[in-house]
Amino acid sequence: MVKNILSIVLVLTLFGCADVQIDNNCQFVDSEEICLGSSTLPNNIANKFEAVKDKTLLNKALGSPQKGALCQGQVYKSKKGSKIILYRAWNSTNPRSKLGQWWAFNKPLGEISKYRSDYEICYQWSPLDKLVRCTLKDDIKVVVGTGQSAECSEYLTYPVSDKQQIYIDDPANSLIDCTIFSGEFNWK
Repeated sequence: MVKNILSIVLVLTLFGCADVQIDNNCQFVDSEEICLGSSTLPNNIANKFEAVKDKTLLNKALGSPQKGALCQGQVYKSKKGSKIILYRAWNSTNPRSKLGQWWAFNKPLGEISKYRSDYEICYQWSPLDKLVRCTLKDDIKVVVGTGQSAECSEYLTYPVSDKQQIYIDDPANSLIDCTIFSGEFNWK
């Protein structure tokens, strides 16, 4: 009888281990688990937006791994009288890029290579030699989120970033009071 009980316990133990092994091989990873940072607005501007639902707009802003765009995001609408200042570094050889879809809440500072890495901007996309500062119009929907990884070449891939970016679907009709700045050499 003891042999039968031990045999049953052994069989159940082996079956249990096999079952656990199968479960471990079938894990699903939610994309938000690999994204860094948050799409929650910074405290200093949170009262200037309201969160809204717009799945179509959100899907335009989200990107696949290695392709850039956003890793995660939330759609917000600017409130009346909010006067939200946004910044965009752009490519002077392509004047249409001045009012592109990707923006930041903060003026770029520091090393250009760090800015590229923080915002996943491949060198092929822009030399980042111009800066434009604009005000977001009232009642405009944007997507705020953190950056998806971007493969620039076989030698350079930027990982996901915790830095917040702003996606604007129609910047030409969403921004006012724009001022342009030129990049200058400033070696340290």
